[in-house]
Amino acid sequence: MDEPVITTTSLTQYPLVSRGKVRDIYALSPTTLLFIATDRISAYDVILANGIPGKGRLLTQLSTFWFSLLATKLPALKTHLVSTALPASLPPAQAAALRGRALQVRRLRVLPLESIVRGYVAGSAWAEYARAGTVHGAALRPGLRECERLDAPLWTPSTKAGAGAHDENISAERAAEIVGGRDAARVREASLAVYAVACEYAAERGVIIADTKFEFGVDEETDEVVLIDEVLTPDSSRFWDAAKYEAGRSQESLDKQFLRDWLTKEGLKGKEGVSMTDEVVKRTREGYIEAYERLTGQKWV
Repeated sequence: MDEPVITTTSLTQYPLVSRGKVRDIYALSPTTLLFIATDRISAYDVILANGIPGKGRLLTQLSTFWFSLLATKLPALKTHLVSTALPASLPPAQAAALRGRALQVRRLRVLPLESIVRGYVAGSAWAEYARAGTVHGAALRPGLRECERLDAPLWTPSTKAGAGAHDENISAERAAEIVGGRDAARVREASLAVYAVACEYAAERGVIIADTKFEFGVDEETDEVVLIDEVLTPDSSRFWDAAKYEAGRSQESLDKQFLRDWLTKEGLKGKEGVSMTDEVVKRTREGYIEAYERLTGQKWV
């Protein structure tokens, strides 16, 4: 892990729009944003004090891969991606440090929803189901086991919280109240379509996508719903090794589940200012790299 860890950026030549949990976002023009993926990592809506070497590059490269695949599989789907190139005006030293971390994207009106699709009952969905027999308030059939495959994928949105706040699981009806019934229906349809394509592709490579989170915006000129942000990465998805999958227990994950489990075990869940141990950094990074390599078929360098 000799790669330097980049947890923040400072591109003073461009206006800073926001700093998210992972991405620093700059305005290149009134219509184009620059996304820079840092090595920050969050769990339970809290950013850890230290980062994962190379994580921002990996997230960017994997999202780019999925954007390309989806353009082939779902040609009607609109995405925000404009270019993977860094702006030509960046000084050479900055460009070298940020290479592989950047996306130039369309500037859109962001819909304030996390669009989650679940194919298996795990994580917060399992906790709710075990307690109440529901997921995001919707009743499911009795007798499901932890991590069991659902009869059909569920669209289970959540709120998109601002900095320092926590996302809240909500019903489809509440999502429609927040963004309007038409946009909620379009987001749901697009999310389920992308999930279906991604699951079929991943299954051929021995990876289960148990659930994943999408975000969407609206192009005010065309009135199109557009897939934005990152797509199908270990930060936004729950990836399992199909060969090791067994319903009725928690699964070995190729994502940030190792970090979540460590935080819970150590009594650090939801606490600010926590630094990961070297072992947690190493194990989390290894899972991310394995997910990348299995899904893309490319060696991570």
